[in-house]
Amino acid sequence: MKFPVWVFLTLVLAGCSGLKIDDSYQSTGQDSRVQFIVLHYTASDLPRSLYLLTGKQVSSHYLIAEQPATIYRLVDENRRAWHAGDSQWNGRTWLNSSSIGIEMVNQGYTDTPEGRIWQPWSEQQINALVLLLKDIMQRHGLTAHSVVGHSDIAPQRKVDPGPAFPWERLAQEGLILWPDAQAVTEHTRVFTQQLPSVAWFQEHLAKVGYAVPTHGDLDEATRNVVVAFQMKYRPRLYNGEPDAQTAAILLALTRQMSR
Repeated sequence: MKFPVWVFLTLVLAGCSGLKIDDSYQSTGQDSRVQFIVLHYTASDLPRSLYLLTGKQVSSHYLIAEQPATIYRLVDENRRAWHAGDSQWNGRTWLNSSSIGIEMVNQGYTDTPEGRIWQPWSEQQINALVLLLKDIMQRHGLTAHSVVGHSDIAPQRKVDPGPAFPWERLAQEGLILWPDAQAVTEHTRVFTQQLPSVAWFQEHLAKVGYAVPTHGDLDEATRNVVVAFQMKYRPRLYNGEPDAQTAAILLALTRQMSR
């Protein structure tokens, strides 16, 4: 039987272009491209959150609803999601390429005549987050230095997940570092007598991982970083003032990080 010329050429080209890769050898010099997990709130309800994260130019790897605390996987972890934007942490920039983004359904805050009111977090939602974080961190070999908030990596423009978010609960689960309470008390006593310079605060905030000016002036950019730090580690008062307790928390934390 004779085949048409076009059939013959198709078969020849298919054989020539067939890509074959040998996976029998694996290098030990490798690790995950994922270095950070960034936590966000959606500032909207579940239907709108799903709409924005699946149909617009913003995305995240996971979305966690409130009640029931359903975990939606929206982007495969091997692909880049667009959740971090202009960001920096621990010297790395534009963290979309090196992070997993987790959005959580939460309205964020409401401004009222009496002041800003932050929405509390669902216990179911936080329990689901803890399980998800443990799974991701185990699979990617991440440490307690790796979980950050959007406000940590973009303190000049973001405040989520906000001061109502239970960071200390994550610390109790071993997912983030937390300053030792006794050390904070001792350091506060010392710093109450003499407060460190603004340059000292900037230096130690940079050690934690923040992108912060280093000129020694208490400008707006530095205050915004202090606010981000306080919202995370001292949420009862986040006024951007580099006070004695903030210094104590900073020193306790950076010493723990260096061990």
